[in-house]
Amino acid sequence: MSFTDADFKKRVLLPALILALGLIPAGQAMAQTFKMLHFFSYDNGGNDPEGGLVIAGNNLFGTAAEGGSQSVGTLFEIPTDGTSYTLLHTFTNSPDGSTPDAGLILSGNTLYGTTVQGGIFGNGTIFTINTNGQDFTNLYSFTSSPFPGTNSDGANPHASLILSGNILYGTASDGGRWGRGTVFAIHTDGSAFTNLHSFTAVSNNLATGYFSNNDGMFPSGALLLSGNTLFGTAPGGGSENLGTVFALNTDGSGFRILHSFTNNFDGSAPGAGLILSGNTLFGTDEEGGTNDLGAIFAVTTNGMQFTALHNFTGSDGGQPNDGLIMSGNILYGTTYEGGSGFDGTAFAVNTDGSGFTNLHNFSGSDGSHPTAGLILSGNTLYGTATQGVDQGNGDVFSITLPPAPPLLIITRLDTDVVLRWPTNAQGFILEFATNLVSPVVWNTNLPPPIIVNTNYAVTTAISSVQKFYRLAR
Repeated sequence: MSFTDADFKKRVLLPALILALGLIPAGQAMAQTFKMLHFFSYDNGGNDPEGGLVIAGNNLFGTAAEGGSQSVGTLFEIPTDGTSYTLLHTFTNSPDGSTPDAGLILSGNTLYGTTVQGGIFGNGTIFTINTNGQDFTNLYSFTSSPFPGTNSDGANPHASLILSGNILYGTASDGGRWGRGTVFAIHTDGSAFTNLHSFTAVSNNLATGYFSNNDGMFPSGALLLSGNTLFGTAPGGGSENLGTVFALNTDGSGFRILHSFTNNFDGSAPGAGLILSGNTLFGTDEEGGTNDLGAIFAVTTNGMQFTALHNFTGSDGGQPNDGLIMSGNILYGTTYEGGSGFDGTAFAVNTDGSGFTNLHNFSGSDGSHPTAGLILSGNTLYGTATQGVDQGNGDVFSITLPPAPPLLIITRLDTDVVLRWPTNAQGFILEFATNLVSPVVWNTNLPPPIIVNTNYAVTTAISSVQKFYRLAR
């Protein structure tokens, strides 16, 4: 429970002591610093970083979908302060793959990833490489063409992988039994590839070749694993052919649709991965919504309740291409378009949809059109922009948020109330108000705090007056 300058508040209603906890308003705690850590040139180092980043210690690892000596993509490492850039691997198309436009995942000192194209059959690969750039291995080359056919493993995996034990799970955007994509599993040594689900296609009109299906098609987002259930999104298919949120068991059984998008209030084309908090999944639509610029949504894991949390308007961003991350009750993400510079945004919003805040508006000179989500380490967000800066080849950036507010603890001791917060939180003053009706009048609490062990402590007598407390500086 953290309190600072009108963020968290506890309510004491006396003589009965009642504590009420408020949410962090994303819009009130978002003073931040943007820094460009590295910009890509069209050279052997790669360019067009479409995938997200992973972090190990003070180093970021990522992919560039283009560039390199063969112009088909690279893997790179960059320290969090941006002081250097290391090329870990240059793709050659065959047999290692080409166009790595998904993010990496990290286990120990091993990175796992996918390429959209290339490999032995030209339809994409799954690969592994050590964080020092050694021991690159093509774990699997997809054999299925992007069209319907007998090979059912899939083709063109656009999404990053997830790892559970020694099993990697992922999606292929095309291929499979019906040419509409697959969900797959494979062991980390490249063995036991399994097609868990081929998205179906039913022809409504054989003359035009129009396809529709209820389970979704062309999955391009990463999966989410909870227990033995995989959750994901498909930007096409469903009851209105506008995309679905789906779930299935890790053995491929129990496939079910949690939500079919309609492009009304709920949006359409959910191409990004999901995150989970409790029994609620959070995600983004690239299109649709009230302004046809995409939306942020929440849906329960049983599919019974769907909520459109935020519809993008253009000025606050548009077309969110990738998933969200969560810290506390705040969601963070990026949009490909919109913002004051029309080059995309980084944003924050509370999990209930309130407090939407533009953290950064891209302008081209600092990057443009981010297609990947963000990662958070400490109080710093890291991400990539695919275009802008030097020759329009994109960059790696950071956004530093304010330090986490201190923890304010309120306890009752006989006829007194004791308020405590850590002594390492310097410069904060305890304030109180007797109501929260605007304009709120905050008063400095007296007497001043004393130091007890590692905490500041204030003891105040219980009275019949309700009080709201906060730490401010």
